[in-house]
Amino acid sequence: MMESLLIANRGEIARRIIRTAKAVRIRTIACYSEADAGLPFVAEADEAVAIGPAAARESYLSQERILTAARKTDASAIHPGYGFLSENAEFAEAVENAGLIWVGAPPAAIRAMGLKDAAKQLMQAAGVPVTPGYMGEDQSEERLAGEAEAMGYPVLIKAVAGGGGKGMRRVDQPKDFAELLASCRREAASSFGDDRVLIERYIANPRHIEVQVFADRFGNCVHLFERDCSLQRRHQKVIEEAPAPGLDTVTRRVICEAAVRAAKAVDYVGAGTIEFIADASEGLRPDRFWFMEMNTRLQVEHPVTEAITDEDLVLWQLKVAAGEPLPKRQDDIVMNGWAFEARLYAENPASGYLPSTGRLDHLRLPEHVRVDSGVQEGNEITAFYDPMIAKIIAHGSNRKDALSKLAKACETIEVWPVKSNAGLLARVAADADFRAAKVDTGFLDRHGETLISTEPGDATIDKAATTLALKGGNDPWSALAGLRISGPSDSRTRVRVGDHLYWGNVRPDFDANAVKVDETIVLFDAGNAWPIGLPVASEVEAHQGAGDGAIRSPMPGLVISVDVAEGDHVARGDRLLTVEAMKMEHTLRAPFDGIVGNLPISAGARVLENQLVANIMKGEE
Repeated sequence: MMESLLIANRGEIARRIIRTAKAVRIRTIACYSEADAGLPFVAEADEAVAIGPAAARESYLSQERILTAARKTDASAIHPGYGFLSENAEFAEAVENAGLIWVGAPPAAIRAMGLKDAAKQLMQAAGVPVTPGYMGEDQSEERLAGEAEAMGYPVLIKAVAGGGGKGMRRVDQPKDFAELLASCRREAASSFGDDRVLIERYIANPRHIEVQVFADRFGNCVHLFERDCSLQRRHQKVIEEAPAPGLDTVTRRVICEAAVRAAKAVDYVGAGTIEFIADASEGLRPDRFWFMEMNTRLQVEHPVTEAITDEDLVLWQLKVAAGEPLPKRQDDIVMNGWAFEARLYAENPASGYLPSTGRLDHLRLPEHVRVDSGVQEGNEITAFYDPMIAKIIAHGSNRKDALSKLAKACETIEVWPVKSNAGLLARVAADADFRAAKVDTGFLDRHGETLISTEPGDATIDKAATTLALKGGNDPWSALAGLRISGPSDSRTRVRVGDHLYWGNVRPDFDANAVKVDETIVLFDAGNAWPIGLPVASEVEAHQGAGDGAIRSPMPGLVISVDVAEGDHVARGDRLLTVEAMKMEHTLRAPFDGIVGNLPISAGARVLENQLVANIMKGEE
C-alpha cells in the first residue's frame, strides 16, 4: 500500500477518501482552494496545502498546481475523487510520469470511454447494445437538425465529452432545435472544453440503470451488481437505489455481464461504472437496455453499492492502485438487502431547482443513517462548485424498509437560510408511486406539482400558530438555540409563514420544531424550513413575480448572453438573457408582450440573486 495520498478533490468525497485511507494508516494530504479553507476535509487530513483561488480552473482543475502540491508534500499517490480531473487522461499520465501512483483508471481507458461517440462505436464492436443515434463528424447545424428530423422527435442532444447531466438537452419539436443546440454547445464548451455533440433517440419510458465494475492489473474483472438512478432533475441524479426494482435474475445477469464485457474491451483497471438506458414501457427486459456511457472513476452514488455488498470501494481502489489483486472474485460478492441515497442539494425546487448560495447558519443532518457531507454548520455554499450539502444513505432488509428509513431521515433535515431540496426528498420517499417503484427519469417532471412545496399546508400553519402562541410577551428564543413545544389550547391566530399571512389554530396535539436563527424564528417541518412571525400593524403581504415587468435574476451568476436591447419589442416567452451558475444555464424570458425598458446589465456581468436585470413595459398596440 502507498505511504501517503494526496486527494485532488474537495468536500464530501475528500472526507470519504480520508476516512478509508486513515483506517489503513495512509498519510492523507488535502489540497484546497481559497473558498474551501474552512471546510472539514481540510482540517481532517493529516496535512493540507492551498492550491489557488476559488475558481476551479485556477485550483482543482490546475494540473500544475496539484502536481506542485504533491511534490511539496512528498505524496506517493494521488486520488482524484470524482469530477474535476478524475477522467482527464492527460492528468493521469502526468501523475504517472511524475513517479506517483494514480488511483484511477488507465489513461488509455479514460480516452477510450471519454468521448461518447467513440465509446459507443467501441461498445458495438464488443457486442454491447448501444442507443440508436447520430455520432458523425459533420457537426453543422443543418446536418444535426436533419438527423434529428429523420430520427423523429423528441430527441436528445448530448455533449460528446459530457457527463454529470451537463451538456444535454431534450428537444420536442423542430422549431426549438437551433436554440437548444446552441445552449448545449455553450454549456459543453464551458464544462468540458469541447462543444461537439451527438443526437440520440429519446426513450419514452427511460430507466437509468448502471453497473458497478472493478478490475485489477491481473486480468480479473467483476461487477458489484446494479444501481437504479432514474430519479433525476435536469438529467442529474437525485435519489439512487440498489438493487434496481423490477430487475429479474435473468435480466440482471445479462446487463451485468454486458458491463463486464464493456470494461474488458478497454483493458480497464480500477473502479468504473457502465451506464445503461432501459426502456421500461413493458418492464425491464434483457433486450430493452442500451449502453450510454462509462464513467471511468468512482461514482457519487457508490455508497448504495457499499451498503448492499458490505464492501469499501475506496479501499478496493487503493489496493488495486497499489498493485494488489481484487479483494474478491465474482462468486464471493453477495448482495444483502436494499439501499437508497438521497442527494441533499442547496437549491430551490420551486424555482426550477436553481442553486442557492450563502452561509449555513443552521444545519442539522439525520442520525441513525449514513451521512456523507462536505460541510458543517457555519460553512459557506458558494457559486463555484456543485451545490451538494450531503448524501443521505439508508439501508434496510428490503426496499420498503430502506425507503421508510430514508423518508424519516429526510424529514429531520434542518437547513437555514440556504434553500434546500430536503422537503422534496422527504415527499418523494413517501410518495405512493415511488414506493411502488413506478419511476422513470421523467418522474419529477410529472409529479412536480404535488411534490414541490410552494405553500405551507394546514398542519404547518397550525404548527406556526402553536409556536408563536407560546412566545407571548416573553422571549424564550434569546436563551434557547432550539425549542420543541406542544400548544396549550385550541385558538385561532393570524401568523406569517414564509411571505404570506394565514389563519392558524393553536393545537395542543401538535409537536412543533422551531429554532431562532439570528433574529428569525424558523419552523422546520418535514424537511421544509419556514420563517414564521406575527403580523405587524398595517402590514401588506409581499407579492413577488414578473407581473410588473421587473425581471430579476433567480440566482447569483454570470450573464453569458443578452439577446435584446432597450426599446426592442418582445413577445411573451422571448429570450431576454441567459445567466450561468455552477456551469448550468438559466434563460430569462419575457413575461408578456411588451417593450424592453431598463436594461442595466450586459454580457459578462456578474449578478446577485434577485438583482434587477431587465424591465418589460406593456407597450401600445
